[in-house]
Amino acid sequence: MGSRWSSEEERQPLLGPGLGPGLGASWRSREAAAALPAAVPGPGRVYGRRWLVLLLFSLLAFVQGLVWNTWGPIQNSARQAYGFSSWDIALLVLWGPIGFLPCFAFMWLLDKRGLRITVLLTSFLMVLGTGLRCIPISDLMLKRRLIHGGQMLNGLAGPTVMNAAPFLSTTWFSADERATATAIASMLSYLGGACAFLVGPLVVPAPNGTSPLLAAESSRAHIKDRIEAVLYAEFGVVCLIFSATLAYFPPRPPLPPSVAAASQRLSYRRSVCRLLSNFRFLMIALAYAIPLGVFAGWSGVLDLILTPAHVSQVDAGWIGFWSIVGGCVVGIAMARFADFIRGMLKLILLLLFSGATLSSTWFTLTCLNSITHLPLTTVTLYASCILLGVFLNSSVPIFFELFVETVYPVPEGITCGVVTFLSNIFMGVLLFFLTFYHTELSWFNWCLPGSCLLSLLLILCFRESYDRLYLDVVVSV
Repeated sequence: MGSRWSSEEERQPLLGPGLGPGLGASWRSREAAAALPAAVPGPGRVYGRRWLVLLLFSLLAFVQGLVWNTWGPIQNSARQAYGFSSWDIALLVLWGPIGFLPCFAFMWLLDKRGLRITVLLTSFLMVLGTGLRCIPISDLMLKRRLIHGGQMLNGLAGPTVMNAAPFLSTTWFSADERATATAIASMLSYLGGACAFLVGPLVVPAPNGTSPLLAAESSRAHIKDRIEAVLYAEFGVVCLIFSATLAYFPPRPPLPPSVAAASQRLSYRRSVCRLLSNFRFLMIALAYAIPLGVFAGWSGVLDLILTPAHVSQVDAGWIGFWSIVGGCVVGIAMARFADFIRGMLKLILLLLFSGATLSSTWFTLTCLNSITHLPLTTVTLYASCILLGVFLNSSVPIFFELFVETVYPVPEGITCGVVTFLSNIFMGVLLFFLTFYHTELSWFNWCLPGSCLLSLLLILCFRESYDRLYLDVVVSV
């Protein structure tokens, strides 16, 4: 099974013909009715190997996030070791959102060729990217170009690790495990980016942290050796994951885990047309893309924003780390709750974005303590920033599940690809803008509560539907 390539045959119904009486008139939409597989001989079957597939994909997503954020936490050391400029550091981060430009090609590949071939291509790009960064060359100019090329290839892996989680959960997991699997697979990429704040500074010394007895050139060589140790370690881990994926990553289970996993889906062209013409989808997509894009750009300059409050770069890094870790934990917990209490995705998002709006407003008003007279302490800044990150990051898997439910039977990879593409466009534009206009960032704090409030209003006006869940519950009974 692990060595077979997925094909067009995988997208055909796995169940026999014949429709149960009285079910055809119960569907909420014409597309859902067309996707209805015929009479189901009982609940779907799940396999224990689904957790191995989820583990391999989650590890791939984790390492992709780790590689993407390699340079941010050690940017001062990288400047001394390789002569990076401010533009180089910004571009190394921008390769992440730039990698989403061919997102639609990866969506097509996932839709037409299935999960295995897409994941193999993604992991192979990561092998090439991390390998380029490790080529031993003394010419610093050429070395910088190889590092940029490696980061670009790793960025091209982003569309798969960010978009394929709902597709994987539908393919391998039952209806009461889907949200949990989506949360684990999608959150691990964020967790990898957060762990870069630990790995880099722990291994690579800061320029002013080296021994004063060393000469300047010896100090630079020492920092360069430590950075290359991180690069080689990341390359080894990526090669190990690629080998494991090549050895065993089946495209689908022998039998579908649910009715939705066995049903026909819309074609690629019809899916894109339906998404772009579906007002409800565009509404909820903007509710996701705007605040998450703004938050990603805001997080990238958090150390600069907190500088007037006398918060060091190290403390700003810890704030970012704990906000992401907290968001991953809460996101998985919320997804597990959504699996137990079905049909509550909109309510969960309303609660999360109410908290995000309050937290971002608290942080913004605290930074204006000369006017608001709110206490500006390390505790209040830590609490408001971490709560904001927890509320926003934990909403990602809930959004993904709601997207898929809203536009079913559009394939999961295409649906999530469109929304993550929009989010990365917002993040890329903000990061590019902030690269040139970073002297005054107080206005940026107001973008956070504004975007969270806008998203809250869009979610409040959104009319939810659960066509995929309805298919599983009604047809399986």
